[in-house]
Amino acid sequence: MKSLIVSVGVVACSWSLMAQDINGGPINVPADGVIDGVVITEHIPTKRMIPYEYVREADMIWSKRVWETIDLREKINHPLLFPYDEITRSGVWVRHAQRWSLWTIIRQHVINGDLRVFSPYNPYDVFGEKDGDQLKYPIDPEPGKTYATDPEFRKTMLYYMGGLGPTSTIPEVDEFGEPIQITDPVTGVISFKYPPEDTIWFNSSHIIQYRLKEDWFFDKERSVMDVRIIAIAPVIYDEQIDASGVKTIAGTRELFWLYFPHCRLVFNNYFVYNDKNDTQWMSFDDLFWKRKFNAVAYKASNNFDRKIESYRSGIDALYEAEKIKEEIRTIEHDVWDF
Repeated sequence: MKSLIVSVGVVACSWSLMAQDINGGPINVPADGVIDGVVITEHIPTKRMIPYEYVREADMIWSKRVWETIDLREKINHPLLFPYDEITRSGVWVRHAQRWSLWTIIRQHVINGDLRVFSPYNPYDVFGEKDGDQLKYPIDPEPGKTYATDPEFRKTMLYYMGGLGPTSTIPEVDEFGEPIQITDPVTGVISFKYPPEDTIWFNSSHIIQYRLKEDWFFDKERSVMDVRIIAIAPVIYDEQIDASGVKTIAGTRELFWLYFPHCRLVFNNYFVYNDKNDTQWMSFDDLFWKRKFNAVAYKASNNFDRKIESYRSGIDALYEAEKIKEEIRTIEHDVWDF
C-alpha cells in the first residue's frame, strides 16, 4: 500500500511538472521530487475554462456598450498589478516563482503566440483616430513564423511592448580612444557615431491601467442582467524624453488591444492572490467573471460617439460615469418592478 502511495505521488509530481511546461505558469514544484508546500497546487494550472452561456440575439431585449478603466492604483485592483516582474541590465526576464501579474501573463503569451495583438491605431496612419478597440488592426507574424523566428514581427512588437531609451551623448571611440566620425555622403557634414539606443521592455510596474470594452445586456431567456468583456488593453504613461534625458508625462497611452475571449483561455490557468486565504486562490478568468475589481466608465454608446472627457471634466466626469452604471441598475430594477 505504501509503495502504491509513493508511486502515485511520483506520477502526480511528474504530471504537474508537465502541466507547468504546457501552461507556462508558475507552480509549486520547483524541482523533480520537491513540493513547495503541503500539496501540489494543480487545480488552477490544469482546470478547463468554463464557457459562457449561449445567448440568442432574439433573447437580448436590451443592451448597452460601455468602455471602462481599471485604475491599478486602487487597492482592490492590486491583484492585477502585483507582483512586479523585472528585466535585468543583461536582458534576463525575472518573474515571480509562484504567481504572475496580469501584464507578465499577457507578455509571456504574446511572445508564445497564444494571444493576438491588435494595434490601438491604424499602423499606416499613426496620427489618425485611436480606434483600435474595434479590433481592426491585427499585428501578425508571417505565415508559419513566430515571435522567435520572424525578426520583422519581433521588431514591430518592440513598439507595442517596449521602446528605445534615450540616445547616448557619449560618442563611440576607436581602438586609439578617439571619437569615431561619420561623413554624410550627400551633404558632407561630419558628425560623431553614437551607440544605438538601449531597448527598454515594459514590465508590470509600467502598467497603470487596463481598459475594457464590454457589453451589458438583459437576457430574457435566463431573466438576468449579464455582461461580457469584449476586449482589454494595458495602459502606460506617455513619457516624453528630451535631449537632456529629462522625462515628462504627456498623458496615457494604450499599448495594444486583446480579444478577451481568447484571453480567457490563458487567464484561466494563472493564480490571483487572495489576502484572506492562501488556499483559495482563484484564476484571473474567475476574477474578471466575478467582477472582483473596480472600474470607472469613460465612454458609453451614444449618439455622438464621444467620450465623457469631451464634455465633462473632474468630479463631473465621475458623476457622469456613475450615471451610466445607475442607468444599467435601473433597467434591471424596472424589469422586476411590478
